Amino acid sequence: MKVSQFLRQYEQGIREFKGIKLQSIDLARSVLVELNLQDGKLIGVNFNHTFLTKSNFSYSQLNWSDFSCAKLSEAIFNGADLTKVNFSGAFMVRSQFIKSQLSGANLSHGNIAKGDLTEANLCGAVLYRVNLRSATVAKTNLNWSNFQEARLSGANMKQCSGYQANFTRSFMKEVDLSESNLVEANLDGARLSGANLQGANLQGANLKEARLSKVNFKDADLRGANLHGADLEMANLNGAILENTNLSQANLNGAILSNTNLANTFLDKTALPDTLQRIISFEHNSNVNYYGFNIGLEAC
Repeated sequence: MKVSQFLRQYEQGIREFKGIKLQSIDLARSVLVELNLQDGKLIGVNFNHTFLTKSNFSYSQLNWSDFSCAKLSEAIFNGADLTKVNFSGAFMVRSQFIKSQLSGANLSHGNIAKGDLTEANLCGAVLYRVNLRSATVAKTNLNWSNFQEARLSGANMKQCSGYQANFTRSFMKEVDLSESNLVEANLDGARLSGANLQGANLQGANLKEARLSKVNFKDADLRGANLHGADLEMANLNGAILENTNLSQANLNGAILSNTNLANTFLDKTALPDTLQRIISFEHNSNVNYYGFNIGLEAC
């Protein structure tokens, strides 16, 4: 279909364009709300600054299309191929991306608050300063993605895979990352107060100076992780594996360490006023594996 024909039909009130083919055309700054473009072939289309609220792009091919600064609230992209798509600065509140392909996509500065990205593939995607507050990102592939300074507070990220993902200085208060794979992820300076990381795999992760007060690390695997200077006040580390973990200068006041494996953990200058005696005294704490601790005297 030619773009002139498409626009003319839209002006006539037609909204059903299922299976439409519009490749490499310019629709920038258009008003095209409540469209049904399901199963469309829309590769390389320019939707820059276009109003597309409540439009349906499910199962469409949208590779390399440009949605920068577009208005996409309540839009549906379920099952769509959005590889290398540009969503930078787009407004996508309550939009759906269930099982969509977003590898290599750019969502920087986008607003996807309360959106649904369940089982989406965001491998290698750029989400710098994206807003995903209260969004659903469960079972999503986030490997090698960049969430630097992102706003993720209250998001459901349960069972996601974020291998070597970058969450540096991100806002993740009360986020649910339980049972997630965050091996070698970078959470340097991230704010995770009240988050749920129960059963998460954080082997080799960087949590340096992260805010982790009241975080649930129950049964989490933190082997080889770097928590230097992290705030773990009142965190739940019950059953967690902290073997070879760096907790130097961390704050563990009020933390729960029962049944915690802390073998060869580095605790130099760590704040442990309420738990240190239980850790270093075998007869007072038979549940904690303290073998090989490196405890600085200033921790006392």
